[in-house]
Formats: sequence, structure tokens, C-alpha cells
Amino acid sequence: MVPVKKKSKCRTRTRRSHHALRPVTLSPCPKCGQAKLPHTACGVCGYVSAKLVLPLGESEG
Repeated sequence: MVPVKKKSKCRTRTRRSHHALRPVTLSPCPKCGQAKLPHTACGVCGYVSAKLVLPLGESEG
């Protein structure tokens, strides 16, 4: 089946208005100051909250 009428550019672009990518938000770690994703553990020091610090494994070189 073929559409009877062509969809206008305005209608197509209006439908796609929510497809834009959002920039990644980073917040500084309160302990070491490195940038990290909010609500996640810091990749450098393992800090999550005042009550919890995750131990990071040592990399074998």
C-alpha cells in the first residue's frame, strides 16, 4: 500500500522534535574533584556517599 497523501516536512519534523541528543551532565566528586556522572560512584577514588566508599581493584601492569 502506498500513502494517499505526502506527509509535510513540518509534520515529519514535529514528530522528530524529541529525537535530539542531550548533553552528558557531569558533576564534580566531592572528595577528589574529578568529573563523574551524578548518582554513581567516582571512578578515581570510589566515593559514593559519606557512608559508603567502594574499594577499587588495583590494575596489574
